Formats: sequence, C-alpha cells, structure tokens
Amino acid sequence: MCGICGFITPGRVTIDNLRSMNATLIHRGPDDQGEELYPMRAGWSVGFAHRRLSIMDLSENGHQPMHTADNRVSVIFNGEIYNYRTLQRQLSGYAYRTACDTEIILAAYLRWGIRFVEKIRGMFAIALFDRKEETLYLIRDRVGKKPLYFYREKEGGVAFASELKAIMQYPYFEKRIDKSVVGRFLHKQYLAAPDSIFENVYKLEAGTFLKVTCGSLEKRRYWDAAVESSKYGLLPVKDYEDAKEELKGRLQDAVADRLAVDVPVGAFLSGGYDSSLVCAIAQEKLGRPLRTYCIGFEDRSLDEAAYAAKIAGYLGTEHEERYITETDMLDLVADIPRYYDEPFADSAQIPSMLVSALAKEKNSVVLTGDGGDEIFGGYDIYTILRRAQECYEKDRVKELPETSLEYRILTDQQGAAHRVQAGVSNYVDCIRRLLVHDYDHYYYDREARYGAERWDKRRMLLDLDTSLPECMLAKVDRASMMHSLECRCPLLDQEVIAYSFRLPMDFKCGRHGAKRILKDLVYEYIPRELLTRPKQGFCVPLDKWLRGALKEQVMDYADRDFLIRQGIFKPDEMTALLGWYMQKGDEGRWSGSNYSKIVWPYFIFQQWYHTYAA
Repeated sequence: MCGICGFITPGRVTIDNLRSMNATLIHRGPDDQGEELYPMRAGWSVGFAHRRLSIMDLSENGHQPMHTADNRVSVIFNGEIYNYRTLQRQLSGYAYRTACDTEIILAAYLRWGIRFVEKIRGMFAIALFDRKEETLYLIRDRVGKKPLYFYREKEGGVAFASELKAIMQYPYFEKRIDKSVVGRFLHKQYLAAPDSIFENVYKLEAGTFLKVTCGSLEKRRYWDAAVESSKYGLLPVKDYEDAKEELKGRLQDAVADRLAVDVPVGAFLSGGYDSSLVCAIAQEKLGRPLRTYCIGFEDRSLDEAAYAAKIAGYLGTEHEERYITETDMLDLVADIPRYYDEPFADSAQIPSMLVSALAKEKNSVVLTGDGGDEIFGGYDIYTILRRAQECYEKDRVKELPETSLEYRILTDQQGAAHRVQAGVSNYVDCIRRLLVHDYDHYYYDREARYGAERWDKRRMLLDLDTSLPECMLAKVDRASMMHSLECRCPLLDQEVIAYSFRLPMDFKCGRHGAKRILKDLVYEYIPRELLTRPKQGFCVPLDKWLRGALKEQVMDYADRDFLIRQGIFKPDEMTALLGWYMQKGDEGRWSGSNYSKIVWPYFIFQQWYHTYAA
C-alpha cells in the first residue's frame, strides 16, 4: 500500500516540483520514497514519484519507480497483486530481481502488453511508462479499491496522483471548483467517478485504464460490472448447497491470498456478519489467534463493541477494543479535509479513523468485511425495492401507506430511467432551492446498462459502480492510510464477485432475508444467537453535534457576505434551512424527517472550502 503521483507534460517541471507533489503523500508510504524524471521527444517529459509502505519484500529491492532490465518500462504502483506467485510461474522466462509483487507488473506487461490488466488479481492504482511506445498508462483496479485522480492541463499534459492534494502541488494546476457537482455531493455525500470537486480533474473509473501519449488520451474499460453480471448470469447455479460450498471455497482462497505478506496481519471485527466471516476464515487459515480490533462508544445507543467481543471470545482471537468518547470523535472533525482532500460526508469516516489508529499500533495490514452488503444484498434498500416492485407489478400502489419509502419510490416523478434511485425527491427539491445554479446531476444515468429486470439487482449493480468505490472504499482508504495502514477486502476478490453473479437473487436477498447465503456460511463458524441483531454500522450523533458543539461553526459558514462572495449557495434559502433545522422545526417548507443529511454535507463542503479554496 503506497501513494503515487506524476505527470506527462510538454511544460517544464523540475524534480523539486515532483518532490513537492510526493511529499503530500507521506502518510500513504512513510518507509521509502522515489522521484524520477524521464525525457521524451519534442520537449515532453514524464515524472514518476512513489511513497512506499513496506508490505512485500521489505528490503531495498522493493524501491520504486521500478524498471525492466533494459530500462524500456518503468512502473509505480499502489496496492497488492494477490496472484503474483502464480504469474511468476507462468512468466518464468523473466529474470526477476526481487520478491516483490511490483515486478510482476513489468514481466506481465512485456508478455501481454496492456492486456496484462486482465491477468492480475488484486487492488491497485498503476502508472506504467513504455519508453519505446512513448506511452503512459494509468490503471485502476476492478472495483476501485485504490484511488487514482488525473488532471488535464490546457496544453494536453496530464498530472495524476493517489490523492488530490498532490495534484494541487503540480505547477500547472489551475484551482477552479466545478460548481456543477455540488448538488450531487449534497445529495449523495460523496462524488462518484469521473467527477471530482475541481474542473479538469477526474477520478479514473474502477476497472478502467487511461492511455496517454503526447497530447492525446484514450480511456477503456477492461472490467465492467454490467458486462460481467450479464456474462456470468448465463451460467446460473441452481443448487443452493452446491453454491454455498463453492462460495465458501472461494472465500477461503481469497482470505489465504490476503494473509500472504511479510508483516503481521490483523482484522477489523465489528461483530456483524461480514467481518465475523472474514475473521473466522482467517483464524482457521492462520492456525493461531488472529489480532482483531473494534471501537466502542461510551454512548451505548451507538455501541457494537459488546457484540464484537462475544464473537472474538467464541473464535479465540487476540481481541483489542478501545472505548471512545464524543470528544474523541469531535476532535477529529477538523482533520477531515486534511485526509479526505475533496468533500466527503459519510460520517462513519470518524470512527473508521479511530479504529485504524488502534490497529496500526500492532499491524500494518488488516482484513475487512467491506463489500458484503453490495455483493450479497445486505442493505435495506434492496428489500424495499423488491417490495415496491411487487406492489407495482400487482397494481397495489394505492394500498401502500403514503409515508412508506415503497410508496415514495412508486410515485416519484423520476420515472423508469432512475427507478432504483427514486424516493428522495424531497431532499433533491431542497438542494435545488439552495443552489445559485441548478444542475440536473442528482441521479446516475446508468440503470439501463444493467439489463436487470429485478429492481434490487439493478440497485446492487449501481452501488457496485458508484457508492462502493467512491464512498465505502474511499472512506476506508483515507481513514486507514491516515495511519499508514493497509486494508484488504476478501469479499471483493474478483473470483468471489464473479461467482456471486452466477447466484440467483433469492440466494442472496429476497423472501429469505438479506445476505442469505453469506449468513448461512457464517453459521458454520459461529452460533446464530451470537449474530442475530439489527444491522447497525458505525454511527455518530450528527443532529446532536450540528445543533450543539458544531452549531456556531455551521452558522459561521452561512454568513451572508461569505455566501455571496462564494457564489454557490443562496444566502436567504440557506439561512431559512438552517433556521428550521437548528430549531428542530417540523412544519413549513423546510420540514422533513432528518435534514442533517443536507446540513452535514453542507458543513463538510464549507470546511473543505475554507481549507483548500478560500
């Protein structure tokens, strides 16, 4: 796990400029650094910089940038290639000089060209420069575990980095906020690829590579959830017990691959199904106690630690928990822009930072249960969409309570093109009233791509493309790398995902309940009674904070003169919203069940703005 940055440009960029970019990423890789410039024709040049967190081959051999023996190809790489030993055997003719998975990228590229991305399994953001072809490739892994941004400058050059703060140090970067994405950020609380908060800066989409030559860009998808789901859906698994056994084997292999490192491995354990299954398999594979970590809250209404402790006690893990106060969490609010260097408002980022700090005390690598909800149908919205579709097909809409989300989904004016995103028009209407310029960017225009008749399946595929990489995984990446901690996600192994696409939806979620097959696997390791409880997840008391400890700061960010200068939000409308919200108003035009879903991302946006853009 590391950080990368660099450029291909016709302009003059010095090694000191490159070092300044790289210095912003030290938290991603405190163990080593490397910066190099490569001249090209017509005055163009390439710069590669790398910050290393040593996980594989802890010797100096793992230093990056890394080159082929003939110096034709150079690479910098953030992530892990889990099948590199298998590929080494396939590519035995290459003269390896290290025991590092980075080198397999060079060997595979020489054999297969850019199609090597189809051969590697893992999480990665890769920059590869082929001097012979004078071509730079930027590559992001299939599900977007690792981040990769790129900036297109006026003269055709490109700067890239693991995080935006490095691009901000690029000498030709022009800092202009893309106001067209602010509405969607307030709605979603994150920005999905290719959007970023700055004009001419883009997130490279998951499963995509960018080919850059002198002045031209070409972007291609090499892995697409819609295509893969359709392909594997033609090979359905019909026997539930066979499916469970095959899935178990694939999960065991995925965990084993992620345990193969040169440093100790721990795991996050919340006490939920996903993390419990990962920990149980890891403990089985290790043959000794696994270190597990959990955060507890003094506010018992938020706390999961007791459930995690029971699971850890049953499995026999070496469990550590740390109880935190509300003050501990509030103290981290000011750090959010520093490590989430574009607006990001999933409040679970705060406890994620705290559990990462705990794990880093004894580990540099942890396993997580991320991805289980998106792959196996764990979110309530999937059940709600299934029920809504049944009512729609049976013409029973009028029988639904008007306050139900099912009713709101079916009566929302978004129509069939955005069916699985419907039901939140009250929030969208509110956001539209707040913005100086209204932009029609609130819903993703992707649903038709999935070809799924079932609404719950369509939403799962949409989440796999959007909220999983750019919210859930981004949250954990920034929180863990804040402490130079690598997180590995066995449930998102490509072989596990491929097999999940073969499973009928009723094996995953349906009348049997959410995550049916995954839960049945967990019960083979852990008694049902230790796991049966309402789904919770990391929570923070946003309403209490926004109306209490953070109230003065929120109101300062709504100063009329400041908002007029900023030119993004309407001062009168924002004052009205905050007035109702702070008074807990339940009547009038701003009434609603929980407008912290708008006030919190507004606060986060303004906090970010004052850090980077004011």
